[in-house]
Amino acid sequence: MSYEIAVIPGDGIGTEVVECSMPVVEAAANACGVSFETTLYDWGSERYLEKGMMMPDDGLDELREYDAIFLGAVGHPDVPDHVTLRGLRLEITKGFKQHVCKRPTYLFEGVTSPLRNYADGDIDFVVYRQNTEGEYADVGGREYQGFENEVAIQSALYTREGTESIVRAAFAAAAEREGRLTSITKSNAQAHGMVFWDDIVTEVHRDYPEVDVERLLVDAASMDFVRRPEEFDVIVASNLFGDILTDLGAGISGSMGLAPSTNIDPTGEYPSMFEPVHGSAFDIMGEGIANPIGTVLSWELLWDHLDEQAVARALRTAVANQLADTSAPRTLDIGGDSGTEQVANDLRARIE
Repeated sequence: MSYEIAVIPGDGIGTEVVECSMPVVEAAANACGVSFETTLYDWGSERYLEKGMMMPDDGLDELREYDAIFLGAVGHPDVPDHVTLRGLRLEITKGFKQHVCKRPTYLFEGVTSPLRNYADGDIDFVVYRQNTEGEYADVGGREYQGFENEVAIQSALYTREGTESIVRAAFAAAAEREGRLTSITKSNAQAHGMVFWDDIVTEVHRDYPEVDVERLLVDAASMDFVRRPEEFDVIVASNLFGDILTDLGAGISGSMGLAPSTNIDPTGEYPSMFEPVHGSAFDIMGEGIANPIGTVLSWELLWDHLDEQAVARALRTAVANQLADTSAPRTLDIGGDSGTEQVANDLRARIE
C-alpha cells in the first residue's frame, strides 16, 4: 500500500531534524515493503514574516486528503508565540478535530534519568492530553488596553465531545496496557470545567470496569511524576495540564529531544498529525546538534497509527539499539558530542 503524507518542517530546528530523519524513515519503509510519497509545505514563521500568515487560507482544504501530516516545529523569536501557535499548529488540530494528543514517556536503556535509581523501562507511561479546547480555547478578550483599568479575560472551554473523546481514548489505552488510569485535574479550584471532566471520567469508567482509576490534582501529580513515576501507566489530562506534565515526563526520561507526540482525530474523518515535542529551539538552530530521535519516534507513532506495524517496529528498534550501544553517536542533550546528521546516519545504517 502507498501513502501520501504532508510534511511541514516549520521553524527553527524543525527543518533540520525533519530533513535528517527522512532517510531513516525511508529506509524503514523500504525494508518493510511500504511505499509513501511526501509533499513539503514551507508554512511557518518565515512565511508569516513575508506574507502575514503562517499558512494559506485554504491550507486545511489542501491537507485534508493526505493520509497523515508531519510537523517539525513551530516558533520564531521575531513572532509572538501566540501568533505562531494559533496560526499553524492549533489551526490544524482544531480544524481537523484532533482531540487526542498522545505523548508516551519511556526511559530507554543507555539513557540516564535525572532521577536516582531508575533504569531501562522503569519509567513507562503515556499521557493522553485533550488537544483542541480546555485552557487553550480562544475564548476571552482584552478591554481598555493601556489604561489603568485594563482587563484581560481568558476562559477555558470544555465540551462533551472533546472531553469524552480524550477520556475514552485513554480508557481504551489503559485497558490494553496495565489497566491503570490516572485522571489529572484541579477540581478543587475549578468547580465547573474540571468537575465536568470528573463526571465524564465517571461515566466512561462504566464501560471499562476492569480499569482502576486514580484521581490526582495537578500539583500532586507534578510531585508524583518525580517521586513515583514508575507507578503511572496511562494518564489523561486537560490541554494545559497535559502540555506541562509531558515536558516534565520528557525531562525525567532523559531529554526533550527524545519525546514524540501525536495529534489524532479519533473518528478518522480527518488526517492526524505527528510531531516531536521539543519545539523550534532557535537557540541551537544551525548548529547541527539537535536530537533527531524525537522526530524518528514521532514517525514511529505515525506508522503505528496507519497500522504499518513493521515500519513502526523497525524505527523503534533502531532507536532502542542505538541508545543502548555505548559506542554509538549521541547528541549533547543525552551526554554525547555527535551531531544531528551523525545520529540519523547511524540509525539508517541499523535499519538497512
